[in-house]
Amino acid sequence: MDIWKINLTFAVRKKRIVMPKMKTNSAAKKRFDFTGTGKIKRKHAYHSHILTKKTTKQKRNLDYSAIVSDADAAKIRLLLVK
Repeated sequence: MDIWKINLTFAVRKKRIVMPKMKTNSAAKKRFDFTGTGKIKRKHAYHSHILTKKTTKQKRNLDYSAIVSDADAAKIRLLLVK
């Protein structure tokens, strides 16, 4: 029984230590996308159900993509590993 077993989280390839690759967050990759200039696009909320009480203009404006704010962009970039 080896109580002092070390949990190695890296792989050994060709006699050198290689750290594991960062994984992209699965939820984030379904919800966000990058523009050509590197900004992060997101979809608007409140456009999936209970649409009968919303005006046509409100539903049309919710259909367009929006850019993620600078305060949240850094956190989302970590989830998307870019």
